[in-house]
Amino acid sequence: MADHTDRTHSPGQRQHTTAADHGAPNTKIPQQGKPPGSLRARWDGAWAESGFLHDRWEDLLQARELGWRHMANWVKAVLAVAGLSLVVLLLDGAAGVLADAVHQLLTAAPRVQVGTNTSSGVVAVIDQPIRTYIATHTASLRISSSTVYTVWQLVGLFGLVAGFFRSTGARLTWTAWGAASIAMVWSSTPAAGRPIATGLAVLAWTTASALALRGLSLRPSLFIHNAAPQVRNEIRPEIHVPAPAGPPDGDAPNNVLPLQKR
Repeated sequence: MADHTDRTHSPGQRQHTTAADHGAPNTKIPQQGKPPGSLRARWDGAWAESGFLHDRWEDLLQARELGWRHMANWVKAVLAVAGLSLVVLLLDGAAGVLADAVHQLLTAAPRVQVGTNTSSGVVAVIDQPIRTYIATHTASLRISSSTVYTVWQLVGLFGLVAGFFRSTGARLTWTAWGAASIAMVWSSTPAAGRPIATGLAVLAWTTASALALRGLSLRPSLFIHNAAPQVRNEIRPEIHVPAPAGPPDGDAPNNVLPLQKR
């Protein structure tokens, strides 16, 4: 009879059983490591040789040496967008500063009031009606009369200076400015002195027009177009070979006899 106690176990020895002893399938424990599709594996692959991030980094390193013409297109696009954004920011800031400066300049002029005489002599005859006209017709506007008067002065100065440098638009502006000024003088001057004031305004404007409209002639310009004769540039090479000239009659050779019929 077989002894069932053949397997002896030493004290303190632990018996290990495997999956095969219990009839369970043999399964391997997965090794700990980086799965093929993990984020770390993708990151390492992008920075590996010929990877996406590696190639982009090489483009950045070579951009300075290659120059604008030969650098990568995506680097050009990034630089262009960055430069355009910087220009927009600068223009935005400059526009705000310029608007504040213009506002302070326009509001720095003294307030124009009806009947306020700030000039004397011939200038007062022309300037005072213009001030009065502006103050009267800007009462219902959301802009002060002093601002309108300052703008009127700046427009006249622009037409005078730019017209001196033969600017067509500035000369048109100067003409319209002069006509408007004369009309304001005529409208705001009292009836007794209206002809004199308007005449002085016309003389002052025409005198200043000698600078603003210098070089402008009212004579019609004649443009004469001289049509040059058309010369055909057709070259036809032709070779003329002269026919060989025969010997003269007196130089006939002696050994040539005429044919005689026998």
